[in-house]
Amino acid sequence: MAKPLYLPTLLAPYWHPAAMDDLEPTREKLAQLKQEHRDLDSVIARIEDHYPRDELQLRRLKKRKLQLKDEIVKLEGSLIPDIIA
Repeated sequence: MAKPLYLPTLLAPYWHPAAMDDLEPTREKLAQLKQEHRDLDSVIARIEDHYPRDELQLRRLKKRKLQLKDEIVKLEGSLIPDIIA
């Protein structure tokens, strides 16, 4: 007879301190990306307030900001453990 698996057994790797240490570089990268995203937000706001504004530069900054947001969402998803249904 097979031993039944209980939820704490399934999630044990996520509760283990060593497993949390493995996530630290990802958390650091996530913090860096969020900071860069905030910085771009303030730069974009300053550029939009001044005339004449460089539309090409503004588009490039907004595109970079969207790329950062995509990376942030991807990394945040990798930090959440998969739930076995």
